[in-house]
Amino acid sequence: MRLERYGALTGLPVMAAPAEYGDCLRARIDPLMTGIGPVEAAVALTAALARLEAAGNLPDLIVSLGSCGSRVLERAAVYQASSVAYRDMDASPLGFARGVTPLLDQPAVLPLPCPISGVPTARLSTGANVVSGAAYDAIDAEMVDMETWALVRAAQTFGVPLVALRGVSDGRAELKALEDWTATLHHVDANLAAALDRLIAVLEAQGLASLEIPARQGQDPAHTLAPDSTS
Repeated sequence: MRLERYGALTGLPVMAAPAEYGDCLRARIDPLMTGIGPVEAAVALTAALARLEAAGNLPDLIVSLGSCGSRVLERAAVYQASSVAYRDMDASPLGFARGVTPLLDQPAVLPLPCPISGVPTARLSTGANVVSGAAYDAIDAEMVDMETWALVRAAQTFGVPLVALRGVSDGRAELKALEDWTATLHHVDANLAAALDRLIAVLEAQGLASLEIPARQGQDPAHTLAPDSTS
């Protein structure tokens, strides 16, 4: 793991699986590898940020990079996640809207910064299951992954903004073997590296201002950029 310098900013790149970390990204970053799934992602990033904070080296931002599934988006293309939802959370029998964590002051969908002009955006859903075939019918988002919601919540705890870049590895056809996920990852790696280069250029030119999220109607602007929601 290595903190990266983006002009005046420091960034922590984060990935889940070595299979997604191809030659193009290896030439650019040494990321924190969290492991797969929301639990591993939350544990690994929280521990890393706690150690960095204790050493006085908390990064200015986190860059989450990896693959995703989608049955509607272009295969191997990279998208900025404009929002993320937690599809595992369902406390609706208790009167909570699906996706809302009980007793936590957070909406079901968290907006994310999309600073890179020209890189398309899409909504993301995080959960612990691999989504395939008809399972997409139940998901109100264009992309699915297994880590981003957990990473965002860990980042919020430390007041650090997060940018999520996802490359589409699968989704058009039903997944039947590991190779159905890995076969596209070398293309995803190249496209993620290109998107990362563009993100770095934006950060070097505009700094943290590039990560501001426009407030929606009725939303407090103070809570649109990496709020600390531990209370």
